Amino acid sequence: MRITQFNQPRMAQAFVDYMATQGITLRIEHENHYVIMLDDESKISVVENELQQFLHDPNHPRYQAASWHSGKTDSGLRYERSNIWANIRERAGPLTMTLMVLCIAVFILMQVMGDQAVMAWLSWPDADQHLQVWRWFSHALLHFSLLHILFNLMWWWYLGGVVEKRLGSGKLFVIMLISALLSGWLQAKFSGIWFGGLSGVVYALMGYCWLRGERDPDSGVYLERGLIGFAVVWLVIGWFGVFGLAIANAAHVAGLVVGLAMALVDTRNVTRR
Repeated sequence: MRITQFNQPRMAQAFVDYMATQGITLRIEHENHYVIMLDDESKISVVENELQQFLHDPNHPRYQAASWHSGKTDSGLRYERSNIWANIRERAGPLTMTLMVLCIAVFILMQVMGDQAVMAWLSWPDADQHLQVWRWFSHALLHFSLLHILFNLMWWWYLGGVVEKRLGSGKLFVIMLISALLSGWLQAKFSGIWFGGLSGVVYALMGYCWLRGERDPDSGVYLERGLIGFAVVWLVIGWFGVFGLAIANAAHVAGLVVGLAMALVDTRNVTRR
């Protein structure tokens, strides 16, 4: 029995893999499209019900997990070569992309004009600059090495993108502003105003995504426990200066706490149901 068809082979395989975890075997036949076939017609009602849920939210983590558990490498599907830029944009919303572009532009400017010149415009405010409101947030745009900016933007895209796609640009904007403000404030107390980087915001997203996923799995926002473990280990390494790296440890701690607190507030009613 012909069930449905997909234009993308990955979506077809994801649905087949998920149904396999439910004990129902489906086949994919490649015609002009990727056609889903069911041999056991007695399962049709179950398959159609699951199909409606899948079409409503094909990117839900349950389908990704199913592909990991039951997916096979001998499906015979041939995937077209994908455009890297298109893949980046697919996961990232407008706010995610805008901040990435701003960070890259500021980084290029720092290479041309020098770190000190750009920091004079964008660093955390000193005692005479408190009315320059942008400084409370613009320090997050400053990065001092290629590794620094690549590390932060990778995590921003990976976590910020999913928050924006699942919960909206407004939620990501609030997380970004609050974490940039509080992580910058705490770091300035520890080390003075000469610091920068998106890592305070990144740690807020790590904490938010992990706890949101633990308390509200249906939100589709999550961070694997192994990755949050890595983040905490890296935090400890930075705090004790194991490798002699100049790391904004106070900003990381503040960001993580902010993210956890925001996730706790956002899920306070979920656990009561």
